[in-house]
Amino acid sequence: MLEKTNVKVLDKVVVRFSGDSGDGMQLAGNIFTNVSAGLGNAVSTFPDYPADMRPPQGSLSGVSAFQASVGKGVHTPGDKCDVLVAMNPAALKRGYKILKPGGVIIVDIDSFNESGLKKAEFTTDNPFTELGINAQVIEAPVTSMTKAALADSGMDAKSVLKCRNIFALGLVCWLFDRPVEGALKLLKNKFAKKPAVYEANAKVIQAGYDYGHNIHASVSTYRIESDDIRPGVYTDINGNTATAWGFIMASEKSGRPLFLGSYPITPATDILHELAKRKDLGVKACQMEDEIAAVCSAIGASFAGDLAVTSTSGPGLALKSEGIGLAVMAELPLVIVDVQRGGPSTGLPTKTEQTDLMQALYGRNGESPLAVLAPVSPTDCFTMAFEASRIAIEHMTPVVLLTDAFIGNGSSAWRIPEEGDYPEIKVPYVPAEVKESWKPYLRNPETLSRYWAIPGTEGLQHRLGGLEKDSNTGAISTDPVNHEKMVMLRKEKIERIANDIPEQQVLLDVDADTLIIGWGGTYGHIYTAAEELNAAGRRVAFTQFRYINPLPANTGEILSRYKTIIVAELNTGMFADYLQSKFPNLDIRRINKIQGQPFLVQEIVDGVNKIMEGK
Repeated sequence: MLEKTNVKVLDKVVVRFSGDSGDGMQLAGNIFTNVSAGLGNAVSTFPDYPADMRPPQGSLSGVSAFQASVGKGVHTPGDKCDVLVAMNPAALKRGYKILKPGGVIIVDIDSFNESGLKKAEFTTDNPFTELGINAQVIEAPVTSMTKAALADSGMDAKSVLKCRNIFALGLVCWLFDRPVEGALKLLKNKFAKKPAVYEANAKVIQAGYDYGHNIHASVSTYRIESDDIRPGVYTDINGNTATAWGFIMASEKSGRPLFLGSYPITPATDILHELAKRKDLGVKACQMEDEIAAVCSAIGASFAGDLAVTSTSGPGLALKSEGIGLAVMAELPLVIVDVQRGGPSTGLPTKTEQTDLMQALYGRNGESPLAVLAPVSPTDCFTMAFEASRIAIEHMTPVVLLTDAFIGNGSSAWRIPEEGDYPEIKVPYVPAEVKESWKPYLRNPETLSRYWAIPGTEGLQHRLGGLEKDSNTGAISTDPVNHEKMVMLRKEKIERIANDIPEQQVLLDVDADTLIIGWGGTYGHIYTAAEELNAAGRRVAFTQFRYINPLPANTGEILSRYKTIIVAELNTGMFADYLQSKFPNLDIRRINKIQGQPFLVQEIVDGVNKIMEGK
């Protein structure tokens, strides 16, 4: 038995599961993350899917990966990994460059045969030498060990091979001192209706764990530190699931039933899947025939008095634009979730970008102002879905919630809310004192939002539509002065939301001369980069925007305090341009990346250093 004499104690570790798109890397990674979150570790994950629908088995284009960072002070999935699990030669070739020097590689050596090496385009029979790899390598016979563990299971050969990922998971659990009991609970839940499959995977994960104990090789094992966390019940949750649950909480706190009208589109479909499961909570989730029908069904539900949501990604947001304009004109509460992906057109469906910002702000005909919000992490998707719903209802407006593929598919440890953690949502029903004189565009004098007249309420019969309405009577009007008045009222209504959102907070060295700015899902990478810069003697402050339109009321005051302002974003500079248009006297520097991949922390550090050095 291997004695654990080479134990590394780390604040955080990064493991990357990689293999063929059918090898179950996402499942293995998710279980590992869930178990770690249950032990009190902070977690951050990055599922990296292949872009091809059916890539050839064992090919470089077919590699699917799941990267997870677990431990203390975790904000990103990590630039480089401590452990790489490579289930075939292609996974090794794709992943070895992001392994830290001296890290551990676990390979299924059974797949490193002539055929596997050829598919991965190796030219020799020794891929480790060919790639110049400097690492601790565990050449585990994963396939043959899995077959041996399930020899008497009665399962067919194909079903047996599907368990290889769980053997690798068992080996990783040993390496990181994760108890298999936690993984067994998750497997039991997943295969609750397939007890034979659960029993097979339970046997295999134990075999993988035992193999780690018994291998006669000296490799590093890891002990992972944990944060001091607030007591409560924690689970691992991805951004799309958190978004769906945030809407359910908003429905509960507003007393309005939740309706989702959606059309499947990567990477947003999981929101539809999750809400479709929740009939027990009164959720109505309808898969429509296209994006236009999806948004129009949600608008109809909003008119009828539901908390209405439609979910999509960039191409779908374009198709929904006319319907969203109708909701702006009718001043109905509606939340549009855009899980951003690489574009334009079909673009990179499984990759991440922040390139829909201008479309969210301005992508409609006419003057069509609405609120735009952007969560900063997978768990923040819950909070901001709730907040988008609150703003939509209390201010009677469409709201675009801009998440992205990175935080939508990625996950982190989430504390399940307790009673009182979230406020009641105040529905602007027509006040009793104005019912007799009420008209559809009678407004709350403080917020300028119109009142919500639920159909069927006696005395509140009315019609709404896409033609301009008279500000007093609600009748169709083509009067030019009235049109200008209504345009300005709708604009001012959105601007007044700034009085109802938190002020922007600056973090780290607030008295520095340089401010680094991000928005949305880049939070973890930019925050970590700013921490590293300060640790290296570069004084920088940091702020991340969640409220995009309107901006927090103190935004101008914050920006005026800094000599150098740097905006880092996954596009060509859209938020920088937006801030520049609002505050034209500022000199805004930019760090941009448009590769379908999240930032690396080092890319931001290098970019800031170049700017601060005048390069």
